[in-house]
Amino acid sequence: MSTLVVVGALMDAFGLYDPLIKFAGAGASVPITSFGNALVHGALTELQRDGWIGVITGIFEVTSAGISAAIIFSFLAALVVRPKG
Repeated sequence: MSTLVVVGALMDAFGLYDPLIKFAGAGASVPITSFGNALVHGALTELQRDGWIGVITGIFEVTSAGISAAIIFSFLAALVVRPKG
């Protein structure tokens, strides 16, 4: 999974992910590679707007909703399923 995130990040860094999204549509914007794309895209956008501090704030601004949802739904699933371990 980590490799796919890195691949998505590298594709966005080299400007290859946006043409892939235009070609494949939701097939390219839903998988785990789009998380890497979102990280780099947010960081580069904020870098241009706010300078180097924007690299950090851009990563959190773009991905915070997805990370928060994952934490909340994981917690709720743990309450319902009662994991052992």
